Amino acid sequence: MRTITQTAVVITSLFLANNTCNAQWYEAQGHASTDKYSIEIARTKAMENALKKALLVAGASVSSVQQVVNGLLTQDKISIRASGSVNSIELIDELHSGNMITVTMRADIFPQEKKCFALDYKKSILITKSHLNERQQANIGKIYQLDSAVIKQLNKKLAKQSRYSNGKLLLKSATEFSRLNESFNEEKIKQLAISLADTTNSQYVIFSEINDISFEQQRSNSWQVWQQGTYPRNFDFTLYLYNGLSGEQIWQSSYQNAAVWDFNKRESVDVHATAFWQSDYGNMINSLLDNIVNDIDNNVMCEPSEGRIVQVKGNQITINLGRHHGVKIGDEFSLLHSSNFTSDLGRSYAGYNISPYKVKVTKLTKQSATAITLDNNLLGNIQINDLAVRY
Repeated sequence: MRTITQTAVVITSLFLANNTCNAQWYEAQGHASTDKYSIEIARTKAMENALKKALLVAGASVSSVQQVVNGLLTQDKISIRASGSVNSIELIDELHSGNMITVTMRADIFPQEKKCFALDYKKSILITKSHLNERQQANIGKIYQLDSAVIKQLNKKLAKQSRYSNGKLLLKSATEFSRLNESFNEEKIKQLAISLADTTNSQYVIFSEINDISFEQQRSNSWQVWQQGTYPRNFDFTLYLYNGLSGEQIWQSSYQNAAVWDFNKRESVDVHATAFWQSDYGNMINSLLDNIVNDIDNNVMCEPSEGRIVQVKGNQITINLGRHHGVKIGDEFSLLHSSNFTSDLGRSYAGYNISPYKVKVTKLTKQSATAITLDNNLLGNIQINDLAVRY
């Protein structure tokens, strides 16, 4: 494998370090003719062609590929000038056949911020049961079911307020996320996200933790000495969003606030009841959940719409995106082979080989779409669980 060295990167190392989780590896082939160009120039043209395909599928800007790649050949060393959307590039293979040169490249790409190619598609998100990290703090009010009540409320708000997300609930049992997260077991968390997404036909998975529901020590009505003391109660919540196809974490954020607990401390409170959600404490949580819905939308709106291929037949495929997600008759998708790989350090990464096939949607149901190849050619080695992507 010939490694391409970056000679100029218009983004800082700090930016790369903070956004590594948002990058994806894409593998594509590029072609160029040697009739009009020297081998060196044709090789550069083929590399630009391959990278353009990868950038399109990844959802990055391709207004000028020359702004991304400026290839220079010096014997066996190739230098690359890269823009902010490309972290690193590897030349995997090079084939000469007659007057054609074909290169296979792998690029680590950041989808360019706010370049949204699938805003009209809703992403399916699995919302799992939250976890009370300090369960003993729920003793006052006996609010042990707050972990499921908050998630139910979040799902309701997604259904009513979200423009880019469709939520579905998994509340029957808790997942292993918190235990794995506490031990920093990122590989097992990846596997968990992929497994849950596959089982529930979801594109994304949300995990969450309730970190703190303790009472503050200072009473809020200390000047009213003749009344029973009322004390603010904290609510500290962290949400984690994972790509269900790759298992990579896309985003996480924490939300904190406090509000008066206007119930008797000896009273058992039903956290699923209207009285709780209309209380000061319930209204405070509701406000945080409104912010969370907006943040979820902002983080998935520019992600490529990816559907899993569930059936292949001749020149026809069926994918698990449908009318419910915003798919329309005539929409075109590119096809990707999943090709996850493991680095020399033993870490697994999500990778994709870009297929030469494109398909157009001809039939729709609420949850699925049927598409055929544009030129009616057979789909070759496209398989179930490969991906269809609209950019």
